[in-house]
Amino acid sequence: MSTLANSHSPALNPDKNPILRYFLKKTFYAQFCAGENAAEVRQTISSLKQIGFSGVILGYAKEVVLNEAQTRDLTSNGVNSNMAEKCIETEVKPWAMGTMETVRLASPGDFVALKFTGAGRQALYALSQRLPPSSALGSSIDDICRLAASRGVRLLFDAEQQAVQAGIDDWTLDYMRKYNTPDRAVVYGTYQAYLKATPAVLSAHLAAAREGGFTLGAKLVRGAYLGSDPRHLIHDTKAETDRAYDAIAEALLRRRWNAPLIAPTSAPAEFPNVNMVLASHNRESVIKARALLDEGAVRAEVAFAQLQGMADEVSCELVATGSTEATRPKAYKYLVWGSTGECMKYLLRRAQENRDAVQRTRSGRDAMRAELIRRVKGYFGLPH
Repeated sequence: MSTLANSHSPALNPDKNPILRYFLKKTFYAQFCAGENAAEVRQTISSLKQIGFSGVILGYAKEVVLNEAQTRDLTSNGVNSNMAEKCIETEVKPWAMGTMETVRLASPGDFVALKFTGAGRQALYALSQRLPPSSALGSSIDDICRLAASRGVRLLFDAEQQAVQAGIDDWTLDYMRKYNTPDRAVVYGTYQAYLKATPAVLSAHLAAAREGGFTLGAKLVRGAYLGSDPRHLIHDTKAETDRAYDAIAEALLRRRWNAPLIAPTSAPAEFPNVNMVLASHNRESVIKARALLDEGAVRAEVAFAQLQGMADEVSCELVATGSTEATRPKAYKYLVWGSTGECMKYLLRRAQENRDAVQRTRSGRDAMRAELIRRVKGYFGLPH
């Protein structure tokens, strides 16, 4: 998967090798992705909503993930003026068109996830240097935000590898200030709990939202760049990551400055309004958040989300919870669309995350066995 995702050989490019494309689309692609065109995407979304999901999180798959050598080249070379126009025509505009199409495919109440690195070299250089977006890219992002706001669609600015993440945090906060209102978030940032610095970053963003009078949009994930992020920036153990995730989630859901979040020292420490996406495949984390909902302790708007093709037993349990629409958690599936080749880097991260798939497969098997027994007992009128 790594070779296919990073190779420049036409023979290993699914978009140029029809045999490879056929194999991948029928296996990995079909498991995790929404489709290659609008018709396929709409069919996938419709099937998920018919099951009972509140909506989807839809992303355009095009992105860039840098290795160490590419990161060094990027920070030293930049994008010269002779290259700028070409970058706009061949990288920025196609990314913007794909993202705008994604917003149009989404329905009111859905989310659209976007990756700034898909916009190419201008975005990569500006993000790596913590510069504002170029005029062309900034204009494109504004067009995307305005279209999303007009359609009632919310935007999730995805986290990416650490070479560009500080820049993404800067841009995210700027666009939150611009498009989020006191009552509603259009723009959401993504916060990775496996990073030791996340509580400080999120606390700073919460303080900015409080001071600026806008709603903070926060998608909380454990983290997806284990293959490229420097190891020393990540919690030493999975247990530490799990504790960080659950503690941050509870603080946001309760809207309290609980550890590990840090209340600002100046002015009254009033917690800002928060719209939250709790994105987790960890059943224990989801159960803890649902318990807070049942207690009536949640003071933030919250949606639960899992990736398409992963932790489906967790997702379906959410869909089946609650006797009425008002008491049922809002459950979403995250899926990407694009050509098979464009989805390869996304699929590589899913493969990396599924290295512990044996344990999740056991959990899924046990859940299906329990459901089968429940249905059989119900058929014969036995208690269950």
